[in-house]
Amino acid sequence: MKHKMHFVVATAIALALGACSPKETSTATSGDLVAPPDMCLHNASIYGSDASAITVTNGKIIGLEPESNTCAAFVDTETEIFDLNGSYVYPGFVDGHGHLLGIGLREMTLNLEGTASIKELQDRLREVVSATAEGETIFGRGWIETHWPENRFPNRGDLDLVAPENPVILERADGHAVVANSMALEKSNVTKDTEAPFGGDILLGKDGNPSGMLIDKADRLVMGLVGELTPERKRAAYIKGGEVYAGYGWTGIQSMSVNPADVPLIEELSDSGKIGIRVYNAIDLNGAESLLDQIGADGPRTNSNGRVVTRAIKVYADGALGSRGASLLEPYTDDPDNSGLLLSKKQEMMPVFERALRDGMQISMHAIGDNANRMVLDWFEEAMNNVPVEDRKVADPRWRIEHSQILDVADIPRFKELGIIASMQPSHAIGDLHFAVDRLGVDRLRGGYAWRSLIDSGAIIAGGTDAPVERGDPRIEFYAAVARKDAKGFSTEGWYPDEKVTRAEAIKMFSEWNAYAAFEEDVAGTIAVGNNADFTIFNKDIMSIPEAEILSVTPVMTIVDGEVVFKN
Repeated sequence: MKHKMHFVVATAIALALGACSPKETSTATSGDLVAPPDMCLHNASIYGSDASAITVTNGKIIGLEPESNTCAAFVDTETEIFDLNGSYVYPGFVDGHGHLLGIGLREMTLNLEGTASIKELQDRLREVVSATAEGETIFGRGWIETHWPENRFPNRGDLDLVAPENPVILERADGHAVVANSMALEKSNVTKDTEAPFGGDILLGKDGNPSGMLIDKADRLVMGLVGELTPERKRAAYIKGGEVYAGYGWTGIQSMSVNPADVPLIEELSDSGKIGIRVYNAIDLNGAESLLDQIGADGPRTNSNGRVVTRAIKVYADGALGSRGASLLEPYTDDPDNSGLLLSKKQEMMPVFERALRDGMQISMHAIGDNANRMVLDWFEEAMNNVPVEDRKVADPRWRIEHSQILDVADIPRFKELGIIASMQPSHAIGDLHFAVDRLGVDRLRGGYAWRSLIDSGAIIAGGTDAPVERGDPRIEFYAAVARKDAKGFSTEGWYPDEKVTRAEAIKMFSEWNAYAAFEEDVAGTIAVGNNADFTIFNKDIMSIPEAEILSVTPVMTIVDGEVVFKN
């Protein structure tokens, strides 16, 4: 449903925002605009407004105009004019949880996304082996076994058949497990006697030897074979990630687990125009001390053009559901001896949390299982009790639980009570739909992917993708949120279809609520005079077309700060 907006006389808007200063050319319009705008979009349907044209100056919206011929007055000026031919303009969509580096690397690495079986995994690997020197490590990512006819994880024997002379490490799509072949295990000295590190697990085969599957932090035992990314490759990956995301229609990403050492690179690439979208960084805790000192002293770090902001810390409570590393209150239904893994210790986290409250830093903590989510809520509550509001740099810290995936229903109200943001990825539900019942049973899924229940309790949901774990396409995420079905339209009553959201709520999840989650609600998240000129533009109205059509709408243009960063 569209919400009416009041229109402001153009002259007053321009003067209030200082819009006249960059341009000396004067053009008379119905509002006696002192200077022409930098940009004018017209012949469009604009979400949340009865307007059909938008004017922009200095990266800000200065006018929402009812007449589609508004831009005609600026034809002979320096104004950039875009006829959108009836397209639909939405507030800039922001991915509330993605991994920008990984998104770029996916385009530059052996991509196993969509692999349908172990046989296909072997076929894809075989192609790479034929073009790789003997002894050179092969790394790939993106496989997920939940649809495979073999109904099991791959193992080292599967890889050995294809690549006996190369170390091979293939990462599961969720980033919480790898499968390694025998040569990779041997070169890394991983044997049946190797002790798994805290927060990791080495799966054993029937013969008592490592099967090749390494869960969560156990992947560190072999990842040394992959080697460090070269600066050139890392730079190329960040650029590629930004290009891919602008092409999808994203105007920004809240990028998780960012290496603190990468922040200056991201800022430089943004300032030079090589990354056009906004980037809100949640940095990895390792190696972050000097950056945290800077943020604590000076506040959030922002680059020259204002599109890169660093103020959050990303930490992990547990693993992932698919690889049975999510920490559960009760054992896995399909693995009764396993309740998952914890990746953090309270005694190590509490000083970090209390410092974050005092210094004004946001905490983004990964938690998927019901035990991990309860534990994080408990830890957050204790830290907030230990640091009263008067001792905090920011009264409302807006801490987040990343994924908030499987909740005990008794814990759902605690998000609102504690002011915790549920950062959730709708596509996880339609992907997990096919195996989560096996992992958890129907009853525990009552609190799984509980978007409707969280919103009804008063909580805010920051919508994201977790790309490259998922594809990272806003159309898939929006569809998943409003349909709660897989891409073929399949669902079941056991999947609690009433937990879906309305289309207006889905828009908020990827715009207004993500702006709030990044402390940007005063300048972003809605199409309003004075806000950032960030727009996601599609050729069809995702608010009214049939559900299935949402997946095939075309991104027409992506605009950030009044700059076109993608045009179809």
